[in-house]
Amino acid sequence: MQKLYLMRHGQTVYNTQHILQGRCDSPLTNEGIEQAKRAAAWLREQNETFCLAAASPLGRAQATLDIVIEQMPALSAVPRLSMRGLMERDYGGYEAGPVELLPVSPWDPGDVAVMSGGESQAGARFRIAHALDDLMQSCEGNALAISHGSISKLFKTIWAGRARCEQDVALGNCCILVFEYDREAHSFSNIKIENPA
Repeated sequence: MQKLYLMRHGQTVYNTQHILQGRCDSPLTNEGIEQAKRAAAWLREQNETFCLAAASPLGRAQATLDIVIEQMPALSAVPRLSMRGLMERDYGGYEAGPVELLPVSPWDPGDVAVMSGGESQAGARFRIAHALDDLMQSCEGNALAISHGSISKLFKTIWAGRARCEQDVALGNCCILVFEYDREAHSFSNIKIENPA
């Protein structure tokens, strides 16, 4: 059965400053770089082969994928995709401001950002579900996808009813969610959540 390795990007400057990123960006910190290296080491230990590697087009996800590929040279031989569907939620006018100004948790914002130009819960759900299904349908092996915290949590929640591992796990920077993928049913089962960093 195919597997999806869905990974959050490494720690960024905005993460350390408690600034809401969403679609805006900030660079990886030195710790974020080391987190990506530790995550790559964990991936190597799994002895999996990948048919492709994808990342959100946001710089922090692309930089994380660069580091993983540097640490896992075999990945440089597979197709690399930049997928808008893997982007973080759009928090509208709350982005680039203090996280505390968002009246709800950024991990589960519902529709609170819609009035300030952000993305709806239904829109984010549709986007990430279809992006990752399309990704897995595009190859017949395992795939690595670098994305973001809140959108990864939303994807995990979509498939919670099929999960086969503990779901109440913090999704730290460079955490890796492993899903088995059923091509016929277009469905995912979360089998592991690893925080190697």
